[in-house]
Amino acid sequence: MSTNTQKIPVGVSQCLLGEQVRYDGGHKRSRYVTDQLNQYFEFHPMCPEVGIGLGIPRKPIRIVNVDGDSRVQQNDDPSVDVTDRLVDYAQQTIPEFKSLCGYIFMQNSPSCGVFDLKRYGENGYPLDKKGRGIYAREVIEAYPLLPVEEAGRLNDAGLRENFITRVFAYHDWRTQVEPEPTAQKLINFYSRYKYQVMAHHVASYKAIGRLLADLKSRPIEELCDEFIVQFMAALSHKATRKGNTNAMMHLRGYLKNQLDAEEKAELGDLIENYRTGFVPLVVPMTLLKHHLLKVDDVYLQKQTFWSPHPEKLGLRNVQQSS
Repeated sequence: MSTNTQKIPVGVSQCLLGEQVRYDGGHKRSRYVTDQLNQYFEFHPMCPEVGIGLGIPRKPIRIVNVDGDSRVQQNDDPSVDVTDRLVDYAQQTIPEFKSLCGYIFMQNSPSCGVFDLKRYGENGYPLDKKGRGIYAREVIEAYPLLPVEEAGRLNDAGLRENFITRVFAYHDWRTQVEPEPTAQKLINFYSRYKYQVMAHHVASYKAIGRLLADLKSRPIEELCDEFIVQFMAALSHKATRKGNTNAMMHLRGYLKNQLDAEEKAELGDLIENYRTGFVPLVVPMTLLKHHLLKVDDVYLQKQTFWSPHPEKLGLRNVQQSS
């Protein structure tokens, strides 16, 4: 995790900050966003529906499947179609998002929803849940590496940790390597994230290792572009108990000559208790990190696996579902 204390720029649907911009004149304030994440994120609010001139309050709109194309239309009057206005507004505002390292959208919104948004048929009846908010779609297509999440999904402990992990990692990359990429910066960056990537996705861990095996084969800018795509894809996989256990077992290998039999047994039992779901990750991690301090190795001490996000958020104090 980056040690920079500057807040990370993150986009957010304006209603989540408690601002009364919803179609009914209300808001959808997320206390987790405003009371917890605001300690670390500098929020850049946006309400595209207000941005295109829709009033407060206003008649509700929805996603309608028209000849295979998702359109945003007024619920009680399909002739009022604001799709093109939302797209145009997105194209105007997207350049403002170049510095963002994440985006939190409002769920179930025809402009900002990201996942499983309800679509309707032209007959007015629900069709499926394959929709995506038009504005969110344009942002995601413009910035495919940008970590995005819906506020409602942040109630899930695993999704919450995964999103925040990706935001901090992406910010780290954008501040430490992206401005002036060099082979040494790339290697230094990934050396800190190796065990974190292993915990998230072993296949990506191996693929990135192959990519970085020969840094002289291609221009460094080209390698960095490919690396960050693979790196962010790796972190998009949730770190499961199996993945975290695998990473801890590899790290435990550095202690084979440092611990006595009793200490090895204690550590092994805690890792197994975590693997089987009896204790949260913070329990074996704390002891493992304590023992690894006995090994004078900067490489181990700088692993982001220990703290991929601020410990104050307590993201590793909860039980994982798998």
